[in-house]
Amino acid sequence: MGTLYIVATPIGNMKDITLRAVETLESVDLVLAEDTRVAKKLLSHHGIRKSVWRADARAEREMGEKVARELMSGKNIAFISDAGTPNVSDPGAALVAYIREHAPRVPIVSIPGVSAITALLSIAGVSGDSFVFLGYPPHKKGRNTFFEKLAKIENSAIFYESPHRIEKTIAAIEEFLGKEKRFCVGRELTKMHEEIFWGTATEAAAHFRGERKKGEFVLLIPQN
Repeated sequence: MGTLYIVATPIGNMKDITLRAVETLESVDLVLAEDTRVAKKLLSHHGIRKSVWRADARAEREMGEKVARELMSGKNIAFISDAGTPNVSDPGAALVAYIREHAPRVPIVSIPGVSAITALLSIAGVSGDSFVFLGYPPHKKGRNTFFEKLAKIENSAIFYESPHRIEKTIAAIEEFLGKEKRFCVGRELTKMHEEIFWGTATEAAAHFRGERKKGEFVLLIPQN
């Protein structure tokens, strides 16, 4: 009987990986990855050579039976997403659910590590005693509803956004939360061009232009 390891990986800086994660990736028989190219780059950086199977959001649902068979045969398998902790706005949940249902005797072990959510909370100067994580806002249908609900949340709220929609999101914050609402934006956390911004939507719209629109974003809306 093998073990399925759910392994957190760096969100940017390659050094942000735990010793346990490296040891686990070195020891397993197979790595399942959201993107094999990203996974092989990480593994190569740490001198690890493993067989890597693609298991993105679609593939993880399709290959549950195959993975279960490998685990039942005694193989140890690690699942990683492109960055951060699997199943936090990333693939992972469908595969874990399948294994729990169809191979319930297989141990499933979390190898915890970095997350953009806690990384931003730790440096924002906002209490993390209670907050709401909202994933990504809808791309099209449901965006207005998302921001309407955001405006009513009493706890601090954290969500992700892509560079393609950051301008629209800033405009929506101004529309639904008001021009005076101050919030925090983390861009490219742990990477070379990391920055932390505090300000209103008007200030954010002026700031995140040109090169500053590029990268991955985490937004923190403080408690009302």
